[in-house]
Amino acid sequence: MNLHTDLFIGGRWRPGSDGTRFDVTDPSDLTTVARFAVATEQDCMAAVDAAAAAAAPWAATAPRTRSELLRGAYEILTAEADELAGLIARENGKSWADAVGEAHYAKEFFRWFAEEAVRVPGDYRLSPAGDKRIVVDHRPVGVSLLITPWNFPAAMATRKLAPALAAGCTTVLKPADETPLTAAYVVDVLRRAGVPDGVVNLVTPLPPGPAVKRMIDRPEVRKLSFTGSTEVGRELLHACADSVVGTSMELGGNAPLVVLPDADVEPAVEGALAAKMRNGGAACTAANRLYVHSSVHDGFVARLDAALAGLTTGPGIDGSYSLGALVSTAERDKVAALVEAAVSDGATLVRGGRARPGGAFFEPTLLTGVRHGSAVTTAEIFGPVAAVVRYDDVDEAVRMANDTEHGLMAYVFGEEREAMAVARRLEAGMVAVNRGVVSDPAAPFGGVKQSGLGREGGFEGIREFLEEQYIALNA
Repeated sequence: MNLHTDLFIGGRWRPGSDGTRFDVTDPSDLTTVARFAVATEQDCMAAVDAAAAAAAPWAATAPRTRSELLRGAYEILTAEADELAGLIARENGKSWADAVGEAHYAKEFFRWFAEEAVRVPGDYRLSPAGDKRIVVDHRPVGVSLLITPWNFPAAMATRKLAPALAAGCTTVLKPADETPLTAAYVVDVLRRAGVPDGVVNLVTPLPPGPAVKRMIDRPEVRKLSFTGSTEVGRELLHACADSVVGTSMELGGNAPLVVLPDADVEPAVEGALAAKMRNGGAACTAANRLYVHSSVHDGFVARLDAALAGLTTGPGIDGSYSLGALVSTAERDKVAALVEAAVSDGATLVRGGRARPGGAFFEPTLLTGVRHGSAVTTAEIFGPVAAVVRYDDVDEAVRMANDTEHGLMAYVFGEEREAMAVARRLEAGMVAVNRGVVSDPAAPFGGVKQSGLGREGGFEGIREFLEEQYIALNA
């Protein structure tokens, strides 16, 4: 693999203009994987300039051409999935199985939006008054700033880049500084697939805030797509207001998982394990709070404890472990503090609860007797910690599940009719019924309340990068 550690601006890999670099660390052993270029504000402005210069020619490119380029990127990632997984495991720390899963998930956004690029709809009809024809066209919104997190460094990049390019927008990608190597790899895949110079640009400013604000203030930038915390999302929404920049926001989650009294315990545990421990719990869709009815509570906890006992923790690059490291020691320590606070608040530590020396590892952890409203149920854990709250009344479980500013994801396990009835009562943009994973490039991904604005994936994903133009014709 050709490891890129520079910025990508106007079709060229280049160091930052001041020559400084930052360390990219392997969280499994805290060694330095690479030193990546720091983008100055001058570099970020150059990236916007490059995207602006390429905007008109790219928007005029035939949809079939854009489709074939994205399909080419899909083919490259298909052939190189294991190489990409190795890079993800090294700089992110996740297990090999999770890294391979992400690599294949990431490539599917290129395939899905390659197909959507040629299916953008329009409208042509006679007005009710009969005096004109109403023509509604869809045009690319323009230069798009894409900001991605560290927990799915490949998939979050492709989930934004693919629809933006399919729609005819040019882009500036700003990845998390913990995982820039994966983002650079994805950008290079697009370069090798033949995407023209300036259509995709990559910058890594440190600190990011001032440079991002300056890019948002540029009149050429007409779209911000951000995945990250609700707190940062609020700040970016304020910044976008001054220039009336359109936004797509996939923000924080605090997903409840409700086990109903009629649930089959064994599949409920299997689903909960996937919903909680996938990606080591570092997912905005992760089950953060497990509400289990008293009638099935003890059996559920016993089976979940047994399942957690079978999980192993170690370096992600070694395919023999179930869970990898958290992305940093700071994340590990945050998770440890949440567990300690929960125990201090009366929860029982059934299993785990400790950091492992030598890297950013945290043991798979099970807490019972958790109080709804305690810190571990209100903070986004982002780690391998299952916090179980016992309940007696389904209405109370629904109330507790909805008792959050977030509304991204929820899970329900039980007899299908009752589970569907509860699912419709949950304030979440996505609900999984009797399953632990929902993500699919063909489905609209997004939340309600303070978990975000807009949708990614599905038919809706490309429309986030399009705007309507109405043209009136004489009848």
